[in-house]
Amino acid sequence: MENSQWEWESLAFDFYRTDCNVRYAYSADKGCWSDLFVSEEEYIPVHVAASCLNYGTELFEGLKAFRGADGRIRIFRIEDTVRRLQSSARRLCLSVPTDEMIRTACTEVVCRNLRHLPPYGNDAALYIRPLEIGTTPGLGVKASRDALFVVFCSPVGPYFKGGIRPIDVAIDREQDRAAPRGTGDVKIGANYAMSILSGEHAHEAGYASVIYLDALEHKYIEECSAANFIAVRGNSYITPRSNTILPSITNRSLRTLAAEMGMEVEERPVTVDELETFDACGACGTGAVISPIGRIYDMQTERTIEYGQEMHPVFMELYTRLKDIQYGRAEDRHGWCTIVE
Repeated sequence: MENSQWEWESLAFDFYRTDCNVRYAYSADKGCWSDLFVSEEEYIPVHVAASCLNYGTELFEGLKAFRGADGRIRIFRIEDTVRRLQSSARRLCLSVPTDEMIRTACTEVVCRNLRHLPPYGNDAALYIRPLEIGTTPGLGVKASRDALFVVFCSPVGPYFKGGIRPIDVAIDREQDRAAPRGTGDVKIGANYAMSILSGEHAHEAGYASVIYLDALEHKYIEECSAANFIAVRGNSYITPRSNTILPSITNRSLRTLAAEMGMEVEERPVTVDELETFDACGACGTGAVISPIGRIYDMQTERTIEYGQEMHPVFMELYTRLKDIQYGRAEDRHGWCTIVE
């Protein structure tokens, strides 16, 4: 599909076919990864007894490439993605892709799909999805000796069509997202599968997302579905800290920017009782950057907390500063962006 055929303004945050993806395969028999190879196929041949299908040995990442105001192409925080992906691979006992492999695959998939990279000016981007799966067939529960590392991409439109709108979310104490000393701090498919049931229940009740509490005491806020939870109170930027929360790269970026704005950054355990004391709450992640929360409903206590239907000025300032760096409208003082030549 040529660039002229894309209706850039109508793109959803969804998968659209591009020209190709790039792959590496690890063979235990050879004891090494293959050279990078390019595939135009959207499908992967996998044995029915493969570890990924039977025992969930699968991990993934998400980052974006942007066409900037200066015409240059930037991939946002690829080095942080490298470290987090490797952490997930180690947790699942999969062969760990090297720094160079991950960087090369991410930049190569962008270069080979440039005609699908949205033009500057419509708040769209090229979403990059690295993933790794265990491919060794077998019936026993054990580490996969072989692996496939794939990076594909898709053009995506802005998360919020027609401007940022606060979302309504629900607290659900009946299902936990991650167990203490479990896998909540790594980006693997199992964590997201755990959230689908409660997410469907919330959607049926009219809520966009679910706030999960800690599995041990159901007292502390963990994540907001697939995103980190953030809040503002006075001059403080507040976000939960727990070893079962995924270390969000977007959240890390926002904390840095908040500190530069002169805010006090608090990364600590946050109790659910604090919700009524916050000036604003939101969820942050690669897709939307910041999703402001307008209303929180507690399914069990039937308590409702209202935050209003406008994006808080602090959230708007943080959102604008981050987007300006991603699109090259502001100086990248922290070296977050990788320029694709």
